[in-house]
Amino acid sequence: MSLRTVHFVSLGCPKNRVDSEVMLGVARAAGYAHVDDAADAEVIVVNTCGFIGEAKKESIDAIFEMAQHKEGGRCKRLVVAGCLSQRHPEELAREMPEVDHFLGSSDMLKLGRVLAGDAERMLVGNPAEWLIRAADPRTLSTPGGSAYVKIAEGCNRTCSFCVIPDLRGGQRSRPIADVVREVEQLAAAGVREINLISQDTIAYGRDAGGRADGRATLAELVRQVADVPGVRWVRLFYLYPETMTDELVELLAGHPRVVPYVDMPLQHAADAMLRRMRRGHGGDRLRRVVSTLRERVPGLTFRTAFIVGHPGETDAEFEELCDFVRWAEFERVGVFRYSDEETSQSHALPDKVPARTAASRYRRLMTLQRRISHKKSAAMIGRELEVLVEGTSDEHEYVLMGRHAGQAPEIDGQVYLSGGEVRPGEMCRVRITQASDYDLVGELLDEGEPERDAALPPAVIAGAAPSLTAKRRVALRVLQTDGRERQQN
Repeated sequence: MSLRTVHFVSLGCPKNRVDSEVMLGVARAAGYAHVDDAADAEVIVVNTCGFIGEAKKESIDAIFEMAQHKEGGRCKRLVVAGCLSQRHPEELAREMPEVDHFLGSSDMLKLGRVLAGDAERMLVGNPAEWLIRAADPRTLSTPGGSAYVKIAEGCNRTCSFCVIPDLRGGQRSRPIADVVREVEQLAAAGVREINLISQDTIAYGRDAGGRADGRATLAELVRQVADVPGVRWVRLFYLYPETMTDELVELLAGHPRVVPYVDMPLQHAADAMLRRMRRGHGGDRLRRVVSTLRERVPGLTFRTAFIVGHPGETDAEFEELCDFVRWAEFERVGVFRYSDEETSQSHALPDKVPARTAASRYRRLMTLQRRISHKKSAAMIGRELEVLVEGTSDEHEYVLMGRHAGQAPEIDGQVYLSGGEVRPGEMCRVRITQASDYDLVGELLDEGEPERDAALPPAVIAGAAPSLTAKRRVALRVLQTDGRERQQN
């Protein structure tokens, strides 16, 4: 009897990637083996993104590409999941007869019914009905020693440009004990870096009144995760720009396993633009937040993101944003052109910015940031850093690559390694010898895992260009609920 096979395409943000990993775990539990080539798969699953126009187009293109394998490959069943099907279920079902089943943004576990052969075509449910648990099956797809951990789902903010609350529901925080249990499983499987993610990470625990573990706080969660044996780096993503508690700042500043890295999308800096975006604050708060973190967190790496071309953005407001970026000298900046989503509040605003103007502003802001990045990158030459080895370079099979504490997975560049042998998932010391705008080259100073858990080095390094998440076709590591790890092709 031939082995049943499945192929996954995962699009969008790291939160979506975790959802894909849960579906991978469901498929494995149902007896399916993952294959890298879609032509070899009996079942193909496309986990879509529906946040902005470019992401929707990428998702639709991927669906039609995978649908071709129903005619010329082994594929018997095509499944579409995620935010795009959550947002447009009836339209997709009508326009895509090639798709056999639709799952929404919170229907990951329903894939089991699909694979069992007794599911209806439309399985898009209420986005607020699911929250990942440590006991859920999950198959890791991240390279060498790193994993994302979702600490909450949904969002309670009302930003005018964003449709995430419609796609994911309101904020729902996981209990601290459940997050820690998952991190313990990951650490037992050899994961060294834990990347804590959610839609609104700074708001973690605010919805937890009446829960068994009381009113959880982000600082307490971070502390308990960082204390899990085997964890070396804990990194925070998607912090909303508001005053951070002293406890959280102290963890970023002094805990040896909490990386001094802050991912905080600021979106703009001009007061009038922030009001149109319904961000709930002005530019003064942003300057205070940046100044406080710079003053209190040694070696801070600050990643942020901005939107240009939002309705009503004037030339003067854009210049104010550029002045803010010059002042802040962020290590990492992603710039996005406004996408006019029909269900967002911004869609109804007047004074739409022409696409050519938005594109010009995008180029100008990225050019400005690239100069800042080059200066910070060049300053890294000669420094010694701890690097997490990820594996073989995408560009050359004989070159290893990894990341240091100031480089987040997939978005912040790489450290290319020379002068020794190390294995993926190991931590090693590296002296930086060359630097480009975003990537570094380093010489290995030791081989293998350091014997003691030393404090992390400062992380003042180069910035990076924004990057769209591509299709995931990578080797998979299966994390079982008892913490053991197996290889799967």
